[in-house]
Amino acid sequence: MSDAPSDQVAARPLTDHTLIHAGKIWDIVSDVVDLGPTQVLREYVDHPGAVAIIAVDDQDRVLLVSQYRHPVRSELWEPPAGLLDVAGEPAVVAAARELAEEADLRADTWHVLVDFYTTPGGSSERIEVFLARGLHEVPEDERHVRLDEEADMVPVWVPLDDAVDAVLAGRLHSPTAVVGVLAAARARERGWDALRPA
Repeated sequence: MSDAPSDQVAARPLTDHTLIHAGKIWDIVSDVVDLGPTQVLREYVDHPGAVAIIAVDDQDRVLLVSQYRHPVRSELWEPPAGLLDVAGEPAVVAAARELAEEADLRADTWHVLVDFYTTPGGSSERIEVFLARGLHEVPEDERHVRLDEEADMVPVWVPLDDAVDAVLAGRLHSPTAVVGVLAAARARERGWDALRPA
């Protein structure tokens, strides 16, 4: 048996929960958390969660798209991604939808690559990163019309080893790119066989 640590869900009771701001996508809330001997006030972003897709083609390249991210005032290279904003939609279905919408691709094989909380001290956002392989193009007549920020996305195929180098050199900063690329490289080293099913 492994002695590696494993995170555990361990919600503490709340003595107060207040909606500070109802946003278009996420809310800002305030909780008073009962920790036993003391109570603490925590304000955070209540987020629906998201998915990201590390699409790896038969040439061992990963797909990244350039997208403007206003809060950090930067054009970031990141994998296709999207919110879990369709009620009841399984995460893998959302991932397949986002891959088709943002990259005009479908995949025959899906696995969970990694999942993580983006900023657990200030947000409930959890991102599930999927590995998509066995890629093929969406037929022209079935393609999604990209609008708003999606309209300006620039796709690029990058050899996985080059993407790892870009992460380690500090040239990629999107958490889905950093975590997803490094996880994909490690999964490839293990022959892709230690992955969770989607």
